[in-house]
Formats: sequence, C-alpha cells, structure tokens
Amino acid sequence: MGMISEFKEFIARGNVVDLATAVVIGGAFGKIVTALVDGVVMPTIGFITGGVSVTDWKYVLKPSQLDAAGKEVAAEVAIKYGAFLQTAIDFVLIAFVIFIFLKAYNKVRKPADAAPAATPEDVLLLREIRDSLKKQASRARSIEGRHPVAAFFVSNPDRSWPTRPPPPTPIGATTSTTPAP
Repeated sequence: MGMISEFKEFIARGNVVDLATAVVIGGAFGKIVTALVDGVVMPTIGFITGGVSVTDWKYVLKPSQLDAAGKEVAAEVAIKYGAFLQTAIDFVLIAFVIFIFLKAYNKVRKPADAAPAATPEDVLLLREIRDSLKKQASRARSIEGRHPVAAFFVSNPDRSWPTRPPPPTPIGATTSTTPAP
C-alpha cells in the first residue's frame, strides 16, 4: 500500500499534471505546425524550385538497376536530404512559435514590482557620513579658490606655517661658505 500512496502523491503534484498537459498540447501544436509546413511552406518552396517536392530531394549514390523487362532488380542508394530539410523547417517553426508564446506569457505573468524594503539604520548612517564628507570637501575646494591663506589652514589641520626656501643666488655670486679675506 505504501508504494501506491506514494505514486498517488507523485501524480497529484502540480508539476506532473502541468507537464502532462504541456505534452498533450505540444503534440497537438506539433500537428498544426506540421500541417502548415506540409500544406503552405513546402509547396511554396517546391513552386520556387520548379515543382519538385522538398521531401523528394535526394542525392543518388547508386542508381537503381533495371532488368530487360524494366523491373527494378536493385533499389537505388540515395541520401534523402529533403526529408531532413522538411523536418528541420518543422522544428524551427515550432521553436519560433513556442518562443513567441512564452515571451507573451512571461510578459503577462510578470509580477508587479513590490515596494522597496526599508533601508537598514547602519546604511542610513553611512550615507549621512558620506554626504557630510562630500560637503566638507566641496567647502574646502570653494575656499581654496577665493582665499589662499584660508585654504592653507583648511588643508593643514596642524596650522603650522610652511618654511620658505632660501632665495636664489644671483648669477655670478660665489657660493663658497668660507669668509672672504
């Protein structure tokens, strides 16, 4: 009895039922697309190619052999690529229509955007600190352009004056450190 109840539970799941429904609808849809390809697409291609049916396209490797009476003794050996081409066109059309269907389904099924979650307190504090630092940096840049001395103090918190380099030595002057006699 345990196995039967497990089987019932497995079958009753929504995924299995959905899958079974999809297989049945897919089979019916495949027949519709096959009828479209056989009845519309392939005759159009056959008309363009001179009245030859696409399923009859083949590459003969060895022709059939006939006896004197005209009866076939040996069948022809041929690669029938027309049947493959028709099946490939069936597949591409089915895949394209399913793609279009799923694209429309996903657009309809897309849930509405939920309201954004509340921002945590630590993130709010970090944003406040970042904004305060940006404000201080922009204030320092604006002071630098208008008041060079004030800019020095804003950029040097220890407030020490810079030392000046010695003035340049005039051309032709001696640079010796020994006193002249």
